[in-house]
Amino acid sequence: MHLGFKKFLALEAHRLYRHSQIKAHPLTYLFWECTLRCNLHCLHCGSDCVADAIPDMPREDFMRVLDGVSPHVDPNNFIVVITGGEPLMRADLEEIGKEIKSRGYPWGMVTNGMALNPERYTKLMNAGLRALTISLDGLEDNHNHFRGNVHSFERAVRAINMASHTDGITFDVMTCVNRKNLKELPKIYNLLLNLGVKRWRVSNVFAKGRAKDNPLFQLTNQEFRQVFEFIREAKKQNLMNVNYDCEGFLGSYEKAVRDNPFFCWAGVNIASVLCDGSISACPSLRGDYIQGNIYKDDLWDVWQNRYQVMRDRSWAKIGDCKTCKYWRYCEGSSLHLRDERTKELAYCHVKRLEAAGV
Repeated sequence: MHLGFKKFLALEAHRLYRHSQIKAHPLTYLFWECTLRCNLHCLHCGSDCVADAIPDMPREDFMRVLDGVSPHVDPNNFIVVITGGEPLMRADLEEIGKEIKSRGYPWGMVTNGMALNPERYTKLMNAGLRALTISLDGLEDNHNHFRGNVHSFERAVRAINMASHTDGITFDVMTCVNRKNLKELPKIYNLLLNLGVKRWRVSNVFAKGRAKDNPLFQLTNQEFRQVFEFIREAKKQNLMNVNYDCEGFLGSYEKAVRDNPFFCWAGVNIASVLCDGSISACPSLRGDYIQGNIYKDDLWDVWQNRYQVMRDRSWAKIGDCKTCKYWRYCEGSSLHLRDERTKELAYCHVKRLEAAGV
């Protein structure tokens, strides 16, 4: 795998930027896992949501957290992103949005779109919704199969159509690639173009939750490479901003399949409050990366004085990472890709691409 001189310079510049961000660690994204309830039963759910596993966090509890960080963040460079579970399961979501808006912050939401009808969408926009991600994991048959509901595709498309024709909102569609929908990517691309979508984010399914033991979601190395070849060609058409998700250093594919080089922002500018009050970073991280709990810790104090496991990656230079020539640009890849027991990198994107002949 050869980087090329221009890519080398871009990665070196980004490395300096990354270290400056780690030193400053400005909190710009605060995720809130507001519920673990969901209206679907997706085969690849990373949360493995169980309706009564943990009750919804009262909105007053999260607002106290938000009020605690407010004196320390830049309101022009800060957003609350509401996740789940499925956020639309909360009947008070509009009230939550209004409270965030009243504090001067925009907020966003990650949703499957199942319950996003025109009436509720209008209410959420009026409540300050300014960023939205909707999941679409294939054409109708595959999407419905993965989501476990025969109406999920039509509901997702309805939601996508509404959002793509709305001014004043940052909106993208998220697709998790698997062995069944890989060949559908060109048709999904055309569908999204016809719906007016401007931003499409493509990712792989990480082996956790319900996807852990399902071979359908584990691409071969050659299939893995096909994903990046598709994205690279789609970006060349310049009809839609298509990007691979933020996980994993991609070697020679960096800048070719996403706008910015790899950087694991977890704990650098991203924090999250989970449904049980746990304080973490990226919501996809395992429990061993939890830094505290809002019911006994002050989030801003935690942000300033913990998170070292995410900001100082020297501990991750073990196993294959120890002698890797890309360490200076990767620094151990995304934290959720590391083995829970050994802490070594369990899923290396570069190794998989090299095995595929890149």
